[in-house]
Amino acid sequence: MSKRIKEIEKDLYTRILEALGRAIAAGELPAAELPAFIVEIPQDRANGDYATNVAFAGARAFRMAPVKIAQAVEKHMDLSGSAFASCTVAGAGFINFRLNDGFYADIVQDVLERGADYGKSDIGCGERVNVEFVSANPTGPMHMGNARGGALGDCLAAVLEAAGYDVTREFYINDAGNQIEKFGLSLDIRYQQLFKGEAAVELPEDSYHGADIIERAKGFADLYGDSFLEKPEAERRKALVDFALPKNIQSMQETLAKYRIEYDVWFRESELHKGAVQEVIDLLTEKGKTYEKDGALWYKNIEVQTERLTAQGKTPEQIEKLELKDDVLVRQNGNPTYFAADIAYHKNKLADRSFSRAIDVWGADHHGHVARMQGALDAIGLDGSRLQVVLMQLVNLMKDGEPVRMSKRTGNAVTLNDLLDEVPVDAARFFFNMREPGSTIDFDLGLAVSENAQNPVYYCQYAHARICSILKKLAADGVSPRSCTREELTQLRTPEEHELIRHLAALTGEIEQAAKSLDPAGITRYAVGLATLFHKYYNACKIAVEDEALMQARLNLCLAVKQTIVNILTMFKITVPESM
Repeated sequence: MSKRIKEIEKDLYTRILEALGRAIAAGELPAAELPAFIVEIPQDRANGDYATNVAFAGARAFRMAPVKIAQAVEKHMDLSGSAFASCTVAGAGFINFRLNDGFYADIVQDVLERGADYGKSDIGCGERVNVEFVSANPTGPMHMGNARGGALGDCLAAVLEAAGYDVTREFYINDAGNQIEKFGLSLDIRYQQLFKGEAAVELPEDSYHGADIIERAKGFADLYGDSFLEKPEAERRKALVDFALPKNIQSMQETLAKYRIEYDVWFRESELHKGAVQEVIDLLTEKGKTYEKDGALWYKNIEVQTERLTAQGKTPEQIEKLELKDDVLVRQNGNPTYFAADIAYHKNKLADRSFSRAIDVWGADHHGHVARMQGALDAIGLDGSRLQVVLMQLVNLMKDGEPVRMSKRTGNAVTLNDLLDEVPVDAARFFFNMREPGSTIDFDLGLAVSENAQNPVYYCQYAHARICSILKKLAADGVSPRSCTREELTQLRTPEEHELIRHLAALTGEIEQAAKSLDPAGITRYAVGLATLFHKYYNACKIAVEDEALMQARLNLCLAVKQTIVNILTMFKITVPESM
């Protein structure tokens, strides 16, 4: 909804209240406390553009049949000077309102006047939010899950910015812990195999088997030869990690930049191990939320979750079914776990850096981690609800109707780089935001590269290019668009024009809803809907008509659609070609 939509909805609500007041004053309704009611856009707009449930909501208070209340409201409704042309009663008490021609003129003017800012909102009020996404282990190339997470996280951040939030995009580099130890082991064995042969040193099954590991080991060998073979194992592995890890991180940065993702912060987990991890461990211990067992330090997750769930109204039986478990914070060897580091990381975001919310984009396999992280934040004195997690489902990559097999362990996975070599960045960013994060996506490689109406991003881009073509053709005939008066724009009266303009008017509301639900998919669907309605309008309404004022009004509508397409696609860092 545009600013104009908000204004007219507020105005209509007020006019309904005033109509009720006049009906009471006239003795047609009994004096009673005015009911709470809503003004909404009905699912079926056959009867009107807006509707209210006030008659049904007031039935008990007024002790009257809803249809009688509705008739009284209709009789006393004053729509003069409003955006509405009529008020009618239907059925058992439905009250419907139709917009007047002035409304449609106002929306077109609003789009053109606001230009690049059309659709933006201030509901965020500058709230500082941290959006962390992708955060792939730097031990190898990024894969399809990261491809979806990258597009989802970046577009979510863009939506939040458009809604008035102060957004920081962040990548969390897991450069400490078990995965780095495994990385060092894998590099070490591949390095030794270069000189001793694969049979001499076997690579464990649970190591990293990808070709990228061999490539990094060869790079190290090219630089140092076999000089590290006789060095102590720990020294050799550290040297290999110190050599390979920065290269992997740089490669990730380059790939993500190719994907049009630029982060504000690259945060290293290793920084947390300089005191922050121990701080949260000590804090949890002070609060009585830890205990020692079998030489390890454990976090009382069962106790914390039981308290939280009980407060939420869960029964003991329901809680028992969850089969909650306590978590290790510090292993027997004295090394803190990933969970301990994760608590410290979120404390850093919410307490140390004072973000109002931490929004994380995680794979669906992290579902069980959400509640325990929120509980741990509660346990250290922070509000766990300030951590919001967007869980995304898997991607099924399809080609020629057949699934493309992905196996991360064997090194045969389809990487993000592979994907971007195969399909346009525009298609990848758009396709990954076509469905809600919680829905599995079948990514069709053939569709992504096709140039026809079946390809949704091409379809949207073509709508923009079509408008550019209209403008060029008219310019060749000596016709240029000009600003229209409100009166001229009221000539936009066909059903196709009204439907298209109503869709334009909905953009701000769609952005606000996407920001509230943390789901950018509504915006891509909106863009496809806009393209569909424009093509429908173009086929139904001739632009270059003899009536100059009507032609200019229709050109203004074309410009409003063009501006809106630009605003949406550029928000998602998708190109907007002028010809296709």
